[in-house]
Amino acid sequence: MSKRLVITGAGVVSAIGVGKEQNLRALQTMQGGVALVSYLATEHTECRVGEVKLTNGEMMQMLGIAEDTPMVRTSLLGMLALREAVAEAGLSSEDIAESAFINGTTVGGMDMSEQFYLDFISETGAEGAPVHYIKTHDCGSSTDLIADYAGHFAMTTSISTACSSAANAFVLGARMIESGEFDRVVVGGSECLSKFHLNGFNTLMILDQEPCRPLDATRAGLNLGEGAAFLVLESEEAASRRGARVIGVLEGFGNACDAFHQTASSADGEGAFLAMSQALARAGVRPSDVDYVNCHGTGTPNNDPSEIAAMRRVFGNALPPFSSTKGFTGHTTSASGSIEAVFCLLALSHQFLPVSLNWSQPIEPDLIPVTQQTSVPARPIRRILCNAFGFGGNDTSLLFSKS
Repeated sequence: MSKRLVITGAGVVSAIGVGKEQNLRALQTMQGGVALVSYLATEHTECRVGEVKLTNGEMMQMLGIAEDTPMVRTSLLGMLALREAVAEAGLSSEDIAESAFINGTTVGGMDMSEQFYLDFISETGAEGAPVHYIKTHDCGSSTDLIADYAGHFAMTTSISTACSSAANAFVLGARMIESGEFDRVVVGGSECLSKFHLNGFNTLMILDQEPCRPLDATRAGLNLGEGAAFLVLESEEAASRRGARVIGVLEGFGNACDAFHQTASSADGEGAFLAMSQALARAGVRPSDVDYVNCHGTGTPNNDPSEIAAMRRVFGNALPPFSSTKGFTGHTTSASGSIEAVFCLLALSHQFLPVSLNWSQPIEPDLIPVTQQTSVPARPIRRILCNAFGFGGNDTSLLFSKS
C-alpha cells in the first residue's frame, strides 16, 4: 500500500467480555461465552447463542444515558466499543471532528422495531405503538447514534455486506486514507441479536443446538452471537504528528465476490482464495510470511471445507497455524470482522494463538487447528491473516502485523 496504515486504538464487546482485557483473559484461559438464549425475547430458548451479558438498561447506565432515551441494542454495543477505542487512541474532540466513522451492520435497530411490529400494523394497537423506534430501525440510524456518542465526526457511513461488513469497513477506510480524503478513519462494526436473523439462520437449517465446533469433522452448524468492535485507523504520518502509540499495522486487504450462491460458499473457495491472495499481494509478502490465520470458520458443513480449500490454494500443504474464535463468541455476523481483528491484535501483542474451542476431530487427517497444546506459537507471530466471508460470496481478508 502507498501509505503505511497503523492502528492506534481498539475497543471490543462480545459474549466473552466488555473491553479488551476481559476478552483477552477469556481467549487465553479458553472460557467461551456461548450459552442458551437469555436476553433475546424469543420463543426459541433452545438455541445457543453468544450474547453480551448485559441488559440494555445496564449498558445505558454504564454509558451515562438516561433510561427513557430511545435506544437500540446495536447502538449500545457499538458505543461501548467505540468509547474504548477512542480512549486508547487518545482522540480529542478536534481529532474526531477531522475523522470519518464507518460502521458495518445489517440488523441495525431491528431488535426494537420487531418487538412492536404487531402494534404498528394493528389498527387498535397503532395508537399506543412506540413510533420513535421506527426512526432507529435502519442501519444508518444505528451508525449515527454510535458516532454521536463519541462526538461529531466529519463523515459517517454504514456498510452492509452481511458477515463481511465490518471487515469491509477497513477496506473503505484504508482507501479513504490512501486517497488523501482523510488522515484518520474509525472502522468496525456492531450487531445485536434479533429474532429476524435468529429465525432466518434457523430457516437455513445451519444452527447448531449444541456449542458450535468450527473446523471439526462433527460440526453441525453455527451459534449466532452479538457484539461490536471499532479500531482507529490512521496514516503513520498522522499518528506520528500527534504522538500516538501504534498497536498494530494494517499491511494488506483484499475483497472479492464470487457470486456463487445466495448463501453457500463455492466448493473451491474462489472468493476466499482471491481475497487472501489480494491481501498478501497488496502487502508484498509471501504466504510463508503469514504466522497465523484467523479463519471465518463458522462451523457449518459448507463454509469450513470451502475455506480450507481456499487456504490450500494459497498456502499449499504448508498451512500456517489456523483456528476459528467463533466457539468463544458465536458468529457475530456483521461485526465479526472487527471483533476478530481485535483478537488478532491481541494475539500479536501477547504472542499467543487463539484456539478453536470445542474442536476434537480433524476434517482431514493433517488439518488440525490450534488447540490448547499448540496455543503457544512455535515461532514469533509477526503477521496474521483475518478472514470474514459474507452471504453472496462477498469475501474479505485483512493482513495485520506488529507495530
